[in-house]
Amino acid sequence: MTACYDGPVIDPHHHLWDLSLKRHPWLEKAKATGDLAPILRNYGIEDYRADAARQSVVATVHVEAGWSDAHPLEESRWLDGLNRSSGIAHRYVARVPLDGPGAIRLLDAEVANPNVVGIRDIVSWHPDPTRSFAPRAHRMADPAWRLGFSHLSRLGLVFDLMLFPWQMVEALDLVRAFPEASFVLNHCGSPIDRTDMGMALWRNGLRALGREANVRLKISDLVAYDNDWTLESLRPVIDHCLECFGSARAMFASDFPVAGLHASFDEVYDVFRTVAASLSLAEQRALFFATANDTYRLGIAEAVRGENHV
Repeated sequence: MTACYDGPVIDPHHHLWDLSLKRHPWLEKAKATGDLAPILRNYGIEDYRADAARQSVVATVHVEAGWSDAHPLEESRWLDGLNRSSGIAHRYVARVPLDGPGAIRLLDAEVANPNVVGIRDIVSWHPDPTRSFAPRAHRMADPAWRLGFSHLSRLGLVFDLMLFPWQMVEALDLVRAFPEASFVLNHCGSPIDRTDMGMALWRNGLRALGREANVRLKISDLVAYDNDWTLESLRPVIDHCLECFGSARAMFASDFPVAGLHASFDEVYDVFRTVAASLSLAEQRALFFATANDTYRLGIAEAVRGENHV
């Protein structure tokens, strides 16, 4: 077994928020119903740094955190105003509803900010409205949505793709329709249905997406789909992700503070380090650092290992 990776880490998926701004409707709703209690607090750069203190994180990518559509562009501007000198929120994946009014204008405004490297417009649809993240099914096939996506692709922005496994066939059509676009599949493709049939659907869909050269994968927040997780329950899921994408097109990510509902930051990364220990150090470096650095054009030199970090 190769030694566990101990080099610099880039975390390409986490969130920050200030609840006093009242800009996160999903968190406001959760506060009213009592759901998600452990994360219903402000989560800023120093909170993230405290959680990640033992993991050698040198830079991160902030992914949109459900900022209200009534206040477009504000989240990126809010992030711009934070002290990001530690490397936290070094770059952003912003939110633009691609089928919304003014999508083209909003994409142009976001790409004008050098800190914005990607866009996420969640398409995860569930027949149970309480579990659905998207307003309707089949958005990826909608001509209006694809018009917005086409502009995103022309601008050279990465698209963070969050969906459920039963949408992977539709996603495959989208990926093939835009071969010049760069996709990053979030959270391993969200293996939410843990039945044998559900996991087979996820495995087959992930394998098909893994064959497409313009798709990369974030191995993140598996504990959201396996609340009573153990190392041995998470290992085969991670192994399948690596089998489908390889280390050059996969990256480990925290999804904090959301993953904190079911695991500590150290527990998440201890699982990553343990499962990856059987790989070569070059493969481990790709998963913890290089793939994210390349995908999101972060420009982080590995020399940062010897410098101060989180």
